[in-house]
Amino acid sequence: MSKALEQAILNWDGKSVAELAGILDAHLHDADFMDFLIELVGRETCQKGASWLLKAAFEQGQTVSAKQTAGILDQLHLLTDWESKLHALQCLPFLTIDAPQKLPVEQFLRATLCDHNKFVRAWAYNGFYVLAKQYPEYQTETEQFFEMAMRDEAPSVKARIRNLLKQGF
Repeated sequence: MSKALEQAILNWDGKSVAELAGILDAHLHDADFMDFLIELVGRETCQKGASWLLKAAFEQGQTVSAKQTAGILDQLHLLTDWESKLHALQCLPFLTIDAPQKLPVEQFLRATLCDHNKFVRAWAYNGFYVLAKQYPEYQTETEQFFEMAMRDEAPSVKARIRNLLKQGF
């Protein structure tokens, strides 16, 4: 299965969501799907497709163990393109961040807050919200980030933050 999944991602045209959905349907229930998918997220040649598949798997109810979560979070620094970063940020609400992963997650979030892509920035703010919900020591700083963003950020980023503020800490 692992080679077939890797080859399917490598053969993907880089654009077709329908093709990725087909890959997900074909492999989602394979026993080692999540383990191998997590490995592929760290490979530059596969990360865009693999990160989309990971996000879609979570959206369909797939869960991961603490070890698998660590595998995902420990690879955040390897993500190179904005779409992979966006997908990873969109996965954070599905994950429990253990104490050893706090620092790598925080570093990734700080870096993506400055990304040129407004969608990545919007989801970086969301990531700080997730981190603050799991670790209250981040709440004050997250609230400060939100205040600054509401003054300076693009309307789409502000909309994301307004949705988070409605949920509260």
